[in-house]
Amino acid sequence: MYFLASQSPRRRQLLEQIGIAFDVLDVEIPEVRAAGEPALDYVSRVAREKAGAGLLQVAGVPDAVVIAADTEVELDGEVFGKPVDAEDARRMLGRLGGRTHRVISVVWLLTAGAEDHAVSLSEVTFAAFEPGQIEAYVASGEPFGKAGAYAIQGRGAAFVSHLSGSYSGVMGLPLHETSRLLRRFPVISAVKGDRWRLQGRD
Repeated sequence: MYFLASQSPRRRQLLEQIGIAFDVLDVEIPEVRAAGEPALDYVSRVAREKAGAGLLQVAGVPDAVVIAADTEVELDGEVFGKPVDAEDARRMLGRLGGRTHRVISVVWLLTAGAEDHAVSLSEVTFAAFEPGQIEAYVASGEPFGKAGAYAIQGRGAAFVSHLSGSYSGVMGLPLHETSRLLRRFPVISAVKGDRWRLQGRD
């Protein structure tokens, strides 16, 4: 049985999009980057800790597979997490305007006896902001709860002049990489409308 260790509605939507049936786990993991920790290592560590915390919650469930992910925006070595307030959101967006940033998304799958992960790296280019555009976007409320203070699947799409990489990865769960991971676990998997067995490993 699959469990998604995330309360993110975007990750739930994306996992449902590829037909996976799952239950949701509520996990609380501190998202604090250690001094000198590379951005990719940080994102992977947080995702792995989320999956580990989720696995502890379902330790008594036979064949449980826990899925967890973390996604962050990186620019000039700085990791842009979720803005703490409107001022922080304006600061992030101001830095991103007219530039190309990297979006790091890492997904981990854990079972009682195995684990694996995949990395998705995307580059997103923002056009320069027009006067008042940042203020209007922050006032919409959409930047809050989003890494880098924007949602590519929402109004934030209007800022993106170019994307190289994974659209779903920028949203928060890279579907190609996640699907490949799921196929590496030879377990019974619930797919909406059917039951099927994953065969072998990629």
